[in-house]
Amino acid sequence: MSISTTIKTIQDIMRKDAGVDGDAQRISQLVWMIFLKVFDAREEEYEELEDNYKSPIPEGLRWRNWAADPEGITGDGLLDFVDNALFKTLKELRTTATDARGRMIGKVFEDAYNYMKNGTLIRQVINKLNEVDFNKKDQKKQFSEIYEKILKDLQSAGNAGEYYTPRAVTKFIVDRIKPQLGEIVLDPACGTGGFLTAAIDYIRQHFQSADVPEILQRTIRGTEKKPLPYNLCVTNLILHGIDVPEAEHDNTLARPLRDYSPQERVDVIITNPPFGGMEEDGIEDNFPATFRTRETADLFLVLIAHLLKEGGRGAIVLPDGTLFGEGVKTRIKEKLLQDCNLHTIVRLPNGVFNPYTGIKTNLLFFTKGEPTETIWYYEHPYPAGYKSYSKTKPIRFEEFAPEQAWWDNREENEFAWQVSIADLKANNYNLDIKNPHKVDVEHADLDEMLAEHQKLMAELGEVRSKLKFELMEALEDM
Repeated sequence: MSISTTIKTIQDIMRKDAGVDGDAQRISQLVWMIFLKVFDAREEEYEELEDNYKSPIPEGLRWRNWAADPEGITGDGLLDFVDNALFKTLKELRTTATDARGRMIGKVFEDAYNYMKNGTLIRQVINKLNEVDFNKKDQKKQFSEIYEKILKDLQSAGNAGEYYTPRAVTKFIVDRIKPQLGEIVLDPACGTGGFLTAAIDYIRQHFQSADVPEILQRTIRGTEKKPLPYNLCVTNLILHGIDVPEAEHDNTLARPLRDYSPQERVDVIITNPPFGGMEEDGIEDNFPATFRTRETADLFLVLIAHLLKEGGRGAIVLPDGTLFGEGVKTRIKEKLLQDCNLHTIVRLPNGVFNPYTGIKTNLLFFTKGEPTETIWYYEHPYPAGYKSYSKTKPIRFEEFAPEQAWWDNREENEFAWQVSIADLKANNYNLDIKNPHKVDVEHADLDEMLAEHQKLMAELGEVRSKLKFELMEALEDM
């Protein structure tokens, strides 16, 4: 049976439970179970590799000791165990655990919740989940399939766009940023961990030394505000070999900018903050008065420029609205261009984030420590035959090959052009610069329509004149 079918069967079982209401709760229920099963699989490896390994989870609460046996505890006994022993103890680990792994488990369970009210159905779900084998060889592939299924289901629940960046986009951004072994890589709005796992994969591919796992452990960092994507992120990182992910369950914007010390600056920031998100009252007070706004993406742009070291590299996904916005947005863009070299903006076409949102997006690449003199733009075209992207025809990493080939030997072409800082200042820091090599299709169509309309009106005028003449002749003959 396929992973997708197994997960669908699990969700069908959950639908029978009176306590679970809607896709979002079903997914949340599934995620904490997957985390415990994945962690138990990793503990098998720790026991092989570490002398005298001791689990941070009390022995009776480890997955293998209450969930693995298909004939194990069930019914009201299982419900009571989950609610009053498992959750109560694991939530307390955040403050009571004496080791980092225990505290991590506490953070995962801090805002997790057991929605199911029928212990027999809980046992059926667990037994079905145990059909998925997170063994060492296939665990990343297995979780990847579950992860994709969960993201599709989150879309149905109406909130996936907050956490999802197409894999082709995360891979391209990381490929251009080129994180190096030992550099601190941060995603301050990390969602389910897509950028961080792409960075791990890139570094593992390009560096082969024996200390890679230990270095990645202390240099890959993320923060996510919402519990569901946070839990998925931690599970994702564990399956990518990060034993104790440096992932915080918090709102990065809630810390005043002035509180960051120079020692907390990082080498690389790669992120996709929520589009159109509005922060709660008071969050803007953590930022200098001139940059205060409640719009999430704008605040993250200020934060990223602040947190990068001199010479540090950043990349961020932003909607068109940030590029042409005025007021506070203008001041934020001016500050970015003063403090950083915004050397490249890749303009993505409509539909890259379909079916989550149709908003046009842009990839901004910059280096901290020198002002911008020129911005290069690259307009990413649709593949031949495409009019938009869709769920069945998503953007693919291979489509970025022209940008990769152009990147280190830049020349203007039908998709690439450059704009000077003088022109940008004269345009009040509007970064929404259209491709000068391309005729605006909408305007071209409008001109054609006007010409057709004028031609039609002329022909109608001739017909009207003929009819009028014939009518007058007919009246004279009567």
